[in-house]
Amino acid sequence: MREVTLALAALLDSGRAGALATVIKTTGSTPQVPGARLLLLPDGSSVGTIGGGAIERKVLDALADLLAGGEPRVLGCDLARELGMCCGGSMEIFLEPVRAEPRLTLFGAGHVAVPTAALARSVGFQVVVVDEREALNTGERFPDCRRELADVKSALDALAPGERDYLLIVTHDHQLDEEALRFSLKTRARYIGLVGSRRKVYRLLERVVARDGQVDLTRVYAPVGVDVGAETPGEIAVSIVAELVALRRGVSVVSHLRAVGDPKLETRLAEVARVAPAPADPSPQAAIGNALVHGEDAS
Repeated sequence: MREVTLALAALLDSGRAGALATVIKTTGSTPQVPGARLLLLPDGSSVGTIGGGAIERKVLDALADLLAGGEPRVLGCDLARELGMCCGGSMEIFLEPVRAEPRLTLFGAGHVAVPTAALARSVGFQVVVVDEREALNTGERFPDCRRELADVKSALDALAPGERDYLLIVTHDHQLDEEALRFSLKTRARYIGLVGSRRKVYRLLERVVARDGQVDLTRVYAPVGVDVGAETPGEIAVSIVAELVALRRGVSVVSHLRAVGDPKLETRLAEVARVAPAPADPSPQAAIGNALVHGEDAS
């Protein structure tokens, strides 16, 4: 039992997916008792046992299906009749996928970050706050969050963002925003959100492209958030987290790079970067989205 628990904790910390089988009911003679667990790891190895033999092979096959995208279910099996096992009893086994919570890293601990962190935690995101300012990046302001009192590059090196990661840039300084954007683009994070007005976003994108040349902007969401007419920090947090939830659930949201829409900027970026093309005839909803100003400042 301890071995499975430790392996499960390590799996969740790694951000990888697995599948877990737990014996929930037995009748008659069976090779294991309720509570026995078997964890299938992403490399195909396993930890623990639910009894070995034919029943374990059957369960491992079912766990592999879960690992490929199946849904939780209860597997019932008569060991003698269905599997020819000499035990003669029956077992019910709960099968469930194991997936780590998605992780949201906030670069900046300002007034937008506080409600965003709280709301993101409430809907199932792990939250990391990166800000060197000790007076702001505190446990009181960000309860139940990991805090990194470090510069952007050091924090990203430590976190090593992967495909389950969402990065949100909400710093108090344009230079820090640019630095966070540049280093975030070098990670495998699935989402890079940038808070700010369209004009600010234009400038940052142009500087990053001019400095780094060919960059992939297909994961950049800017100005960040779903259009809900947000004005206050709390409302902006709702807008941002709504976008994160929509992406996590695979629901279509407004164009990822709403700052692209200005013909000159779009042409410039398209020369050296991969950018999703702006719609030729944007809908009223898209036009409203393009006009949003979400930011720590109005520049």
